[in-house]
Amino acid sequence: MSKDWIKVFVAAFFEVLWVIGLKHADSFWTWSGTVIAIIISFYVMIMAGKKLPVGTVYAVFVGLGTAGTVLSEVLFFGEPFKLAKVLLILLLLAGVIGLKLVTKDQVEEGAES
Repeated sequence: MSKDWIKVFVAAFFEVLWVIGLKHADSFWTWSGTVIAIIISFYVMIMAGKKLPVGTVYAVFVGLGTAGTVLSEVLFFGEPFKLAKVLLILLLLAGVIGLKLVTKDQVEEGAES
């Protein structure tokens, strides 16, 4: 796995933080943390998108963010566990992994500009 794909995973991690922050932030500090997570998430995703196919980067970013957010809500915030929801998230993750596997890591000429 290249460092650019690691950036996508890091961006998705921060996406989970800011999405949870949008729901649960209730003070200056929690809103500040949410804004910082948004900035980090999008910056890292944009950096990965400069070297990898943007459509695939975005699909992986959103898929991992969705799965992470739902898992975090169940584990940390008392959201009810529903088997159907988990199975659908696993299906989503299978699609994300499939996209990652069929995407070439080669940098296109002129992508650095």
